[in-house]
Amino acid sequence: MPSTIEWTDETWNPVTGCTRVSPGCDNCYMFALYPRLRAMGVRGYESEPQHVQLMPDRLEAPLTWKRPRRVFVNSMSDVFHPRVPFEFVSAIFDVMRRAGDERGHIFQVLTKRPGLAVAWWNEYRGDFDDSWPANVWMGTSVESQKYAPRLTVLARVPARVRFVSAEPLLGAVDLSPWLETGDVHWVITGGESGRAARPMDPAWARSLRDQCKRAGVPFFLKQLGGRRGKRSGDQAVIDGRTWTDAPGAVTAGVGAE
Repeated sequence: MPSTIEWTDETWNPVTGCTRVSPGCDNCYMFALYPRLRAMGVRGYESEPQHVQLMPDRLEAPLTWKRPRRVFVNSMSDVFHPRVPFEFVSAIFDVMRRAGDERGHIFQVLTKRPGLAVAWWNEYRGDFDDSWPANVWMGTSVESQKYAPRLTVLARVPARVRFVSAEPLLGAVDLSPWLETGDVHWVITGGESGRAARPMDPAWARSLRDQCKRAGVPFFLKQLGGRRGKRSGDQAVIDGRTWTDAPGAVTAGVGAE
């Protein structure tokens, strides 16, 4: 469905449900949305949010979308959740590859479990001729410096675009070691929103912007966050302007610009 997430155009959920794995998950919107979707009778949300459910009938949906778009995969789950069988991950990736070739879509896969992404690729890369689909961007979350080593693991994934979601940003983070080596090609950051939102110091976002500038890596400030409004879009301002850079278009056989 069309997305209100600023760095994508569409969300696609062939899996629903997830479990918390680190402090960035504490106030995840998925847990708040689940009861509402269940009350509305939306299929896939009949159980508790911790119940990971495969939705194979949704797999082919991107192949029906005619206009090329950026697609956030599993906004309500994690492709690499341990309860998602690797065979189903392969089915998701096969659709993404075909949808890139046939429709020109870019898929943005974000996980807090990059080790499982590496494990899946090592086992199933032969099914993809040892070539990661060029239209599939692979990212991981880094909410604080403690979790920056996820990027060392992410670097083992041969995606043309590897990205970081530093959201909710819970402290100052130094990503320079991964930016300067070319292991990370895009940084998204933002503060937490909602009643229990933990504040983000704009200096933390400013530091990430400066790190990206030095390394020549696109920087996207999604929102400043807050309890009474997330301050996104034209309100996501530091130093007098918004910051919405992103990698260039990537399709099958074409690298990032």
